[in-house]
Amino acid sequence: MIGAIADDFTGATDVAVALRRHGLRTVLYFGLPPDDVAPSKHGADPSQSDTDTPEHDTDRPARGTDTPDYDAAVIGLKTRTIPKADAVARSLAALDWLRTHVNPDQVYFKYCSTFDSTPDGNIGPVLDALADAMDVPVVAMTPSSPEHGRTQYNGYLFVGDVLLGESPMRHHPLTPMTDSYLPRVLEAQSDYRAGVVTLPQVRGQAIEARLSELRADGVRYALVDALDDSDLTTAGRALSGAPLVAGAAGLAAGLAKGRAEGRAGDSAEGPAVGQAESPTASRARADHGEAPVPASGEPAAVLAGSCSARTLQQIAAMIEAGRPAYRLDALADQDPGSLANGALAWYDTLGKDTEAPLIYSSLEPAALRHVQRQLGTDRSAAILEEAIGRVARGLVERGVTRVVSAGGETSGAVVSALGVPGGEIGAEAARGVPWIFTPSGLTLLLKSGNFGEPDLLLEATR
Repeated sequence: MIGAIADDFTGATDVAVALRRHGLRTVLYFGLPPDDVAPSKHGADPSQSDTDTPEHDTDRPARGTDTPDYDAAVIGLKTRTIPKADAVARSLAALDWLRTHVNPDQVYFKYCSTFDSTPDGNIGPVLDALADAMDVPVVAMTPSSPEHGRTQYNGYLFVGDVLLGESPMRHHPLTPMTDSYLPRVLEAQSDYRAGVVTLPQVRGQAIEARLSELRADGVRYALVDALDDSDLTTAGRALSGAPLVAGAAGLAAGLAKGRAEGRAGDSAEGPAVGQAESPTASRARADHGEAPVPASGEPAAVLAGSCSARTLQQIAAMIEAGRPAYRLDALADQDPGSLANGALAWYDTLGKDTEAPLIYSSLEPAALRHVQRQLGTDRSAAILEEAIGRVARGLVERGVTRVVSAGGETSGAVVSALGVPGGEIGAEAARGVPWIFTPSGLTLLLKSGNFGEPDLLLEATR
């Protein structure tokens, strides 16, 4: 049993689909579930889970739906950019819930494949707390995700063919990544030392020996080089007995693949997830062995807040295709309610047969820096996240049943505003971007900023 803790909601969906893809039936929660909910073959139900905000009620009635056995539980938190003390407290609460309710033999802390963090955290502080709580002397990890162009070599993280610190991530509005050498990045946030498991050690089947060396030298964190999926599979096999592992979804897939290989007769895909199926998913499923896809013709909308290069390309593709588009402008109006009302009033003017519209706050780097200078980084982000959450609620109230969200913080705002407790992991609209079918029948696609092809937002709302 794997228990995963993700530092944002899109990361939670990414790791959940990576586990499911390799045959592990996976229950997904957004936010810490209440104490009276536990996934099992007799009642895993995300509709009873709480969201990651204190204002949501945790007393949710049980649905009483039987579900299959499960192999993994994923808890998505919103801890990537909050104060580190809060991130630590929420992560430890998630660990306590997992240990109490599902007793995993392995805990996986999922962070972004671009190691999104600052010198204050929150990857280091959360890992320190988890490792201390579990009394784990050395923790292996890697952000490598070759299918998304993230690879680690000699401890340096590459995005495509360039170093992380020379990639567009250096302009990230909340977690600008300007240093590519991960041991140095991690040690700046942690109370412990970090080292590297080099590529020759990975390919020479010497991961465990290297971990023993690092432990003897007093190094707690081991960043594992990986250039392709076979490296991650090798690491997954070597780490199958490790109580605590960390990284992006790539290493989680390696761990899952290792487990699946040990099961005679298991399908490579397996059941979609150990959860109750929503009516929408049930209508769209061709048979019980397939991951569900959205039903055609659902009223849809796109909400985008990521300023990543890929999301900006996806927004441009929607606009160039003639999709109606409305930009939330925090400089023009600092009242989130007024911003949201303006967007919803615009939406109300669209014709009934209009193709799915786009409502966005994403900006090019220069424009983003101008807004942050005028309003401050935290204030501008808070204004836009609250506004986009209000827009999401308003759209659903107007009959939208398919919401596509671009950006981790944006997706967190959308999920929290809608009170979505979790859902069934369906088919992938893009690698690492699965459809999520909620107990209420709402269909969600939560996309990390840099994920997906340029036409993803268009294709997801056809």
